[in-house]
Amino acid sequence: MAAGVIKRAGGGGGRRRRRGRAVPMSEINVTPFVDVMLVLLIVFMVAAPLMTVGVPVELPKTQANALPTDQEEPLTVTITANGTLSIQNTETSREDLVSKLVAIAAERTSDRIYLRADGANDWSTVAEVMGLLNRGGFSNIGLVTDIDTGSSAGTGG
Repeated sequence: MAAGVIKRAGGGGGRRRRRGRAVPMSEINVTPFVDVMLVLLIVFMVAAPLMTVGVPVELPKTQANALPTDQEEPLTVTITANGTLSIQNTETSREDLVSKLVAIAAERTSDRIYLRADGANDWSTVAEVMGLLNRGGFSNIGLVTDIDTGSSAGTGG
């Protein structure tokens, strides 16, 4: 904290001038605090979007609209390019997937689950995992995709 000294002029109208006494300043200089807070605000604003963690996958692109959000945190199952399965961020085997999903379904009010599959996976792998999700108690399965920017729209054959 910054503390300063205020000099007060000596009183009295005599011939001899006395030097003013130094009195400590009791006010806080707020400017450095504001500067620090603004820097912290900017750091947190930049860092907040980077805090989203997940399993990295290359999602296929579509032109579908986004689904409305629920009150609960969305439950996601991810299939990576090499076929590894993850519930949220926890890696799991295909054998354990149904038992873990049954336990999770007992705790949740919604039967909605989101499936994120890397575009390198074939359809049979995705369909097999969708069947496991259904057996685990989740019949409302949403497929997660990236938004297509329109560059590949209308191409096909």
